[in-house]
Amino acid sequence: MNETRAYEELRRHLDSLAEDLTGKPDKTAIEQKKAKAYNTAFWETMHTGIPSDALKEGGDGSGGYLVPDTYEDTLVEALRKENVLRRLGYTIQTTRDLNIAVAHDSGGAAWVKENEPIYPVDAAFDKLVLGAYKLATSVRISDELLEDSGFDLERYIRREFGERIGRAEEEAFLTSSGTGRPTGLIHQAPVGVVSEREGDVTLDDMISLMHSVKAGHWQKGVWLLSEDVDMRLRRIKLFDGRPIWERSLATREPDILFGHKAYTTKHLDEVAPGNTVALFGNFDYYWIGDRGKRVMKRLAEVLANHGQVKFIASERVDAKLVLPEAVKSLKIKG
Repeated sequence: MNETRAYEELRRHLDSLAEDLTGKPDKTAIEQKKAKAYNTAFWETMHTGIPSDALKEGGDGSGGYLVPDTYEDTLVEALRKENVLRRLGYTIQTTRDLNIAVAHDSGGAAWVKENEPIYPVDAAFDKLVLGAYKLATSVRISDELLEDSGFDLERYIRREFGERIGRAEEEAFLTSSGTGRPTGLIHQAPVGVVSEREGDVTLDDMISLMHSVKAGHWQKGVWLLSEDVDMRLRRIKLFDGRPIWERSLATREPDILFGHKAYTTKHLDEVAPGNTVALFGNFDYYWIGDRGKRVMKRLAEVLANHGQVKFIASERVDAKLVLPEAVKSLKIKG
């Protein structure tokens, strides 16, 4: 038995003793029981379509219900597997639009002679808003499958939600123009380098992109490359025939390019004039705002004549680069 498990069992035992002695129920135990009851009622409703009183506090007013806390965590993990920016960026929970002061530069300091006034050398600030855009997907499940005791509805929806929503998130987070959805990162990150050659990318371009990011962010920098750039760079060999890439020694960890982890996405463009094909920098300053919790609806009537039930899962999310100097992009000359 590990120490964490032993500690938790001891804590529950002491809480139980305290309740027996004082006659007052432990608040943590009450919350856990409520969460368990909500989880049970939620999935019973998803299977049967008969709502329970335990779901009243989780209703969204339009026939949907907030997913249970434990299931919310598994949905977020499923999104992280499908959306590379959820693995690299910083995710926060929001309850309203969040106004963020964005520094265009970090300011500086000035030498001042004795008794002379000190003039400010402050950073220039602008304001951006981390809002919320709705993203949803739906799945159809037959009545017979729902009645099958061996069918894992939770696992099925989690997989479908993670794959569909995660892919849609990554595409929007990277390339969207911002109409009705988050603005893509390629429209937020400043251009650090334009390639030396028209319609081509070189190692020198990658080195220049890396050095276009300030040292403080460069040290924590990672690469995000298009599949085309990834392929081209992997073909480049050193004088002794070795590739420029360093193989990762850890399972499922990305390879290393010039000492920094390199991730690949299919949502950045191929190498062609005018395209943005790579990003480098400290993605800690790429903020993803999840508004509230995910919501799920069960719609039985819509497909009743087909013997199917429709499930809709949705979220509200936005993403912003809150410090533009932290991430820079590579654009192809042309």
